[in-house]
Amino acid sequence: MLVSPVMEVPTDNPFTEEQARFYFRDVVLGIEYLHYHKIIHRDIKPSNLLLGDDGHVKIADFGVSNEFEGTDAMLSGTAGTPAFMAPEMMTEYEQSFSGKALDVWAMGVTLYCFIFGKCPFYDEYIVSLHNKIKNKPVEPLISSELKELINRMLDKNPLTRITIPEIKLHMWVTENGSNPLPLEEEHCTAVEVTEEEVQNSVKLIPSLSTVILVKSMLRKRSFSNPFDCLGRRAERSMSAPGGLLTYVKTKEECF
Repeated sequence: MLVSPVMEVPTDNPFTEEQARFYFRDVVLGIEYLHYHKIIHRDIKPSNLLLGDDGHVKIADFGVSNEFEGTDAMLSGTAGTPAFMAPEMMTEYEQSFSGKALDVWAMGVTLYCFIFGKCPFYDEYIVSLHNKIKNKPVEPLISSELKELINRMLDKNPLTRITIPEIKLHMWVTENGSNPLPLEEEHCTAVEVTEEEVQNSVKLIPSLSTVILVKSMLRKRSFSNPFDCLGRRAERSMSAPGGLLTYVKTKEECF
């Protein structure tokens, strides 16, 4: 059962480093699982990370996700929540960028939120927000290992930004190697979706079309939108949670 978002942002009660590490490790394994199955989420943020009754994080809302072929998705255009968008998305001309690197950036913003209870970049005006994301450095006053991890995730150059395999081995994530994460092949095998899981997948139902959409996505294990006429949301508010909550496997099953 999905309970609530792992955190509402902003908040005056951020997590301790131990709490943040526990939830972030779930996110890392979840994103690794999606990337392994060639899916880019594109909207990772605390309100799309739901706590199950087992205490672990489930990733929700695949409304702007992308499937890809090959080793990575080369994307263009804006999608997701502005305060969690990567700087390479904010150019005046059309270009393509790594989907995996976008998810890593959003994970970095999310980890910052876990520790500080707010986004590292914020402005009421979208142009000013874009300028801060592209140009403002991040200087969190935290432990040196966590600071180094956040800075590498929020590297404004996607070519040198830390990757998921590197995050899994980072000293802060693994507690100096004493608590390693499972290998990719140990938790990324495909799983079957039962009819009961399909029936319980939707917690907020905006329309009949959404019900049909989610059921189709779960049965096919595909996160592309079969309703071409619906289109995708190009932009969302900075703080509003997504309108579609979908079931994602627990850590014991995959992540």
